[in-house]
Amino acid sequence: MKALTKTRNRMKFTKIASMILVAGATICTFTQCTSDAKDKKGKEGAKGTDTTASAKEEEVAPIIPVDSAKYNELVKANANGDTTGKWPVKNHPIPLDGAILPFKRIVCYYGNLYSKKMGALGEYEPKTMLSMLDKEVSKWNKADPSTPVQPALHYIAVVAAGDPGKDGKYRNRMPFKHIDSVLNIAKMRKNMIVFLDIQVALSTIQVELPLLEEYLKLPNVHLGIDPEFSMKGGVLPGRKIGTYDASEINYVSGYLANLVKKYNLPPKVFVVHRFTKKMVTNSQSIKLRPEVQVVMHMDGWGEPDLKFGTYRHFIYGEPVQFTGFKLFYKNDLKKAPHRLMTPEELLKLKPRPIYIQYQ
Repeated sequence: MKALTKTRNRMKFTKIASMILVAGATICTFTQCTSDAKDKKGKEGAKGTDTTASAKEEEVAPIIPVDSAKYNELVKANANGDTTGKWPVKNHPIPLDGAILPFKRIVCYYGNLYSKKMGALGEYEPKTMLSMLDKEVSKWNKADPSTPVQPALHYIAVVAAGDPGKDGKYRNRMPFKHIDSVLNIAKMRKNMIVFLDIQVALSTIQVELPLLEEYLKLPNVHLGIDPEFSMKGGVLPGRKIGTYDASEINYVSGYLANLVKKYNLPPKVFVVHRFTKKMVTNSQSIKLRPEVQVVMHMDGWGEPDLKFGTYRHFIYGEPVQFTGFKLFYKNDLKKAPHRLMTPEELLKLKPRPIYIQYQ
């Protein structure tokens, strides 16, 4: 899969941007992760961590009451001086007590334990990986000391696959013991949270989401969904970029909201990946709820100008609630200026991303 060269003609940007940025998971999902899952099914993908039932006996961070005045102040500040009226988002609900955003900025590592090519989570031994993440956390704390960092691990729990599997759905569900492993790794840092990510392929989010409820009812486990691999009309993953409609996103946020109410949980953070317009349709109809904090996450790769452009068109340009930005240790360096963007650069964006993911 190739990234197209950058256009310098702004009039053509919107059309080309939909083709340029390709999520990093695509690069390896249909080769490395699929073959590894078949070869290692039931085995440990990253060494050095035992999987036990104690993974679910998480250390629960105290639930801090939400100061609505402070919340509104931070939301306004996060708009970073935008004067268009898009940001901050209108009719923003005050979240339930214990909300992470915008009081903290989430900085996380992404990946899968079956593959060393899908991100730092899985590529490196847990202690090495966490030390690397610690350094990124320090950079963000230094760049924006007013917003403490909430470290996290973002694990792909359902992975789009290159083969149909027994049910013909072209996705692999990761063994629960791997999710337990990630929860145990997270316990190596105080109050670290975990995201479980879903790539449905030819399945549906209505089928896949309830299967993870035992984890999502934990207060330290949150959710991500990837429209890139939500295939419609029988198109196989990897053949084209998939899509979610606002109705599907509302189903997920409603499901999460019900869990929050049922189990008396703090709000769930709900990440939706995006790098093209068609990946999310009818974004203006996405519902906001006090129980769920929605992050529209720019997860395409490329050089800085290209990533900024995609953020401007598809994240800034279609306000939902909060925003995120993804950085690729390898793919972002493929073209000039061959460097990773810095926290200081990203903090100049309007709005400032409050969720940062490294792959």
